[in-house]
Amino acid sequence: MQRSLLRPDPAQRGRLVEIRDNLLGRIAEAEREGWLGEIEGLQVSLAGAQSKISQIDRAPRTGPVMLGMPAREPV
Repeated sequence: MQRSLLRPDPAQRGRLVEIRDNLLGRIAEAEREGWLGEIEGLQVSLAGAQSKISQIDRAPRTGPVMLGMPAREPV
């Protein structure tokens, strides 16, 4: 599985949860209706949404790190 180098925006967590919940509902509907081909595609999308939510949840909650100015060596 290829991993994205981009980090999901923590501000989008709520939207990702909505997407995940919608996918769960669509998977349940596909199972009830016997749409086997649809289920597989939805499960792939669900795994991606869950992965992004997990990335956000694991990300450190710290702000920017101040590195300071480098010292100049005397000439």
